[in-house]
Amino acid sequence: MKKIFKNKKYKVLKTLDDNNLGSLARTLLSSIVIIFAFYSLPLISNFTNEKILNSNEFRNNSKTVLAYTLDKEANGKLDSDEKYDERDLLIDIYSLNEKETDAVRLDASTIKQLFEDTDYKLNDIRKNKLVKPIALDSFPREIKMIENTKKRKEFFIQIVLPLILQENNNIRLDRKRLFSIINKSNNTELEKKWLNKKYKQYGIPSKDLSTLKIRMDVVPVSLALAQAAKETGWGTSRFAQEGNALFGQWTWSGEGLKPKEADESQGHKVMKFNILQASVRAYQRNLNTHKTYKDFRLARAQLRDAREPLDSIILSEYLDEYAETGQQYVKIIQKIIEQNDLKDFDNAKLLPSSLELESLI
Repeated sequence: MKKIFKNKKYKVLKTLDDNNLGSLARTLLSSIVIIFAFYSLPLISNFTNEKILNSNEFRNNSKTVLAYTLDKEANGKLDSDEKYDERDLLIDIYSLNEKETDAVRLDASTIKQLFEDTDYKLNDIRKNKLVKPIALDSFPREIKMIENTKKRKEFFIQIVLPLILQENNNIRLDRKRLFSIINKSNNTELEKKWLNKKYKQYGIPSKDLSTLKIRMDVVPVSLALAQAAKETGWGTSRFAQEGNALFGQWTWSGEGLKPKEADESQGHKVMKFNILQASVRAYQRNLNTHKTYKDFRLARAQLRDAREPLDSIILSEYLDEYAETGQQYVKIIQKIIEQNDLKDFDNAKLLPSSLELESLI
């Protein structure tokens, strides 16, 4: 049957050629094929995407910030411009972790006294937006014993807030330097060296300035606070108490804590940190580099371009893959932000401990 069809097709084209109409026929047939492909490919694509989404092979890689190159299952699934060298990506986090091996854990009563002595009150911060630069290494074990929910939450915020602001300040200083470099026609060797370091830190082997601009940006304070509260049970979880893990990030290689409910076949652990500050830095690096949060970064950049504030409620919509519960997780984060008035802290500034930081206030 196929041969008959081919022979007939050949005869038709030959006849057309004899009448100098062959090229016209071929053009017509080509046009029909292109039009068919144009209309059919989106249908095929939609069917394929739906099949993938409903497949059991779909897995959540959102928390694998410390396993870009070492998780064998994830290798090969990264975008071509996101093949990171883990050591380069997280070297400042590792070094911060290694430097603070003798971190001190204060008890709750000592911390409360410290807050009283420095007149560190959340109600004042909500009004004047100024935060004392108090950086604690760990949560006190007694935080679990604070029965009053409101007081426990306030205590948690007092501990975590300065840490988030400090990391945002670090990013702002880097961002300020980046824009200074971009606006110059010629850059010094020192500036070029700094840029190369940041390309590695933010996982950009292509050395694309526009990508670095999008990635090198802060995370809204209210969003970071809400996620930390959710992931740690307001500072009471085992990961927070034993590993200073504020955001439940996974590792296949580094030091970590094995989830009690995890199967033996699951190789991941929750990353353990020597101090809380390192956990905050790792969290920000995660959101600013991992391919799962590409849309989060794009939405943040669009808010920047429109000169709009970085709204945590809007940006939280792009964190549905942070946890396996998806949209339910987003709704919980938004509820935590709204019920605890966490947006009050979005414009808060960390009181400077150096002249360099004064320009950020």
